[in-house]
Formats: sequence, C-alpha cells, structure tokens
Amino acid sequence: MRAAASRLALLALLVLPAACANRAETTQRFPVFFQEWSAALDQPATNTVAAAANWAQEHPNAPVTVNGYADPEGSQKANIAMSRTRAQVVADQLQRDGVARDRIRMTAQGPTDFQLSALESRRVEILIPTPR
Repeated sequence: MRAAASRLALLALLVLPAACANRAETTQRFPVFFQEWSAALDQPATNTVAAAANWAQEHPNAPVTVNGYADPEGSQKANIAMSRTRAQVVADQLQRDGVARDRIRMTAQGPTDFQLSALESRRVEILIPTPR
C-alpha cells in the first residue's frame, strides 16, 4: 500500500507541471493612444476600447487592468494626473461598453519608458489575462 502511494505521489509530481503548463495564461493587450495633454477618446481609441470590452465579455472571469501613461514632457505631478485621468476615461468607457466596474483595476504610471516616442507614451494599456 505504501509503495502504491509513493508511485501515486511520484506520478502527481510528473503530471502536475504539465497540467499547469497547459493552463498558462496569456495577456491580451489593447493600447489606446491620446493626443498631447488630452484625455479625449477619438474614434480609433473608442474602437480599441470597444474591442477590449468585447474581449472582456468573452472572458467574464478575467480581471481587466487599465494602466495610464504620459509622455516625459511636463512635471511628474502633471503627468501622473494626466495618466490617471486617461485611465479613468478608458475605465468609464469600458463600463459603458458592458464591463462591470468591479472587474476593472486602474493604475497611473506617468512617464515610465523614455525609449518610446511621445505618441507611444501617451497611452492607456488595457490588459486582460486569458487562459490558453
């Protein structure tokens, strides 16, 4: 009986990592771009948010993270405020598009990646992890 339990424990150690690998998550990214010192959603941005909302509705158990960013121009305080405002605008639009507010987590990053162009920096990223 003890030998059978040992073999079963060994089998579980061999199978468990493979099962976990099959359940690995991937993150779907939806970048929403803004004009300089603006938090207004233009039509391409609205379309991107709608696509993210559709994806979120297809994956109802996945949390939705909304990360706001800004370009390096201006003060750190102003950029944090702008990235927070952009994230809030996107979160509000996600709600209007049918994503429950309790699924949305927002962050304001300010200017974080100086390797990006100004346009790439002025963005909100919507991140939705989904199982493979």
